Amino acid sequence: MQQATTQSHAIAPARVLRGPGAWADALPAITTLCQRPLLLGRSAATTALRQGLEGQLRGAGLEPVAACLQHDCCESDLARLSHACTTAACDAVLAVGGGKVLDAGKLLAHRLGLPCITVPTSAATCAGWTALANLYSEQGAFEGDVALDRCPDLLVFDHNLIQQAPPRTLASGIADAMAKWYEASVSSGASSDGLVQQAVQQARVLRDQLLLEAEAALQQPGSEAWARVAEACGLTAGLIGGIGGARCRTVAAHAVHNGLTQLAASHGQLHGEKVGYGILVQLRLEEVIGGNGLAAQARRQLLPFFQALGLPVSLADLGLGQASLEELNAAAAFACRPGSDLHHLPFPVGPSDLLAAMVSTTVGQTAAAA
Repeated sequence: MQQATTQSHAIAPARVLRGPGAWADALPAITTLCQRPLLLGRSAATTALRQGLEGQLRGAGLEPVAACLQHDCCESDLARLSHACTTAACDAVLAVGGGKVLDAGKLLAHRLGLPCITVPTSAATCAGWTALANLYSEQGAFEGDVALDRCPDLLVFDHNLIQQAPPRTLASGIADAMAKWYEASVSSGASSDGLVQQAVQQARVLRDQLLLEAEAALQQPGSEAWARVAEACGLTAGLIGGIGGARCRTVAAHAVHNGLTQLAASHGQLHGEKVGYGILVQLRLEEVIGGNGLAAQARRQLLPFFQALGLPVSLADLGLGQASLEELNAAAAFACRPGSDLHHLPFPVGPSDLLAAMVSTTVGQTAAAA
């Protein structure tokens, strides 16, 4: 039986350049897209890197206009940047940084109708690839996501830039990428849509590769294993989302992340660190409420793996060991709000159910493993 409605997919950037030295090779492509790009960044840790890229853009005959995100990807920043971009007559947005900078760059370009170029400086997320942007408050609390018309016009995934990021960012990216399988297999595993089925299976292959090579990648930066894992996190994870489309959805792991961002004490943790913890929470929900013994086994297998990568597996690891019951209830309530991705689970979950799972992610772990 044919599908009743037309499905729309923004699958991939128009062009992807990847590998060591991809930035230098991208300069001719950038010059065909723009003359006066807004060069967007944020982190003080990457200031020197961005200044170096700016100099190379000028050397290629371009006139970049540097600008910085002051918060996470939030409306006040976007309004300020939109005005700056228009005032300076910028003809593209070139975002250099982590997930929130890349999201802000994509959303700004989308709203202004300009070409978008993404240059990730870590493999912590697949934000450089996707046609999606997450919006936050000025305080860093997740507010919602925005679907974009298309993926970036150019993605430059330069291994030399990525390798400069702290190892923690790659571990975070591994957790975020692994969530593709644990969430999509629940939300879309029974789908009759061929592309969705294939996206789910690709997510499984991605998880298996990360289980096999993650530790080697972190131990040997720049190695072949490192390159495969970094590209799995920064590129393949985005491709899976593009192929699966809106019907290949996130579930509880990302909903837990969204809830945790409502607590200021969680803001020192990276996106993927909160998502990885959210995977454990989701598996605990499947185990306790869904009666799924395989979920219990998967959670016990993931615990030592995440710990070996230095990823948080409990509220205490996230710096929330002293959070009040009121704060945790607020995070759980946000994660369970109407329309939350958490409700793609095949059983109802309330805030009290979620809170019980949040405080029991390490149940059953042996003392030796812990």
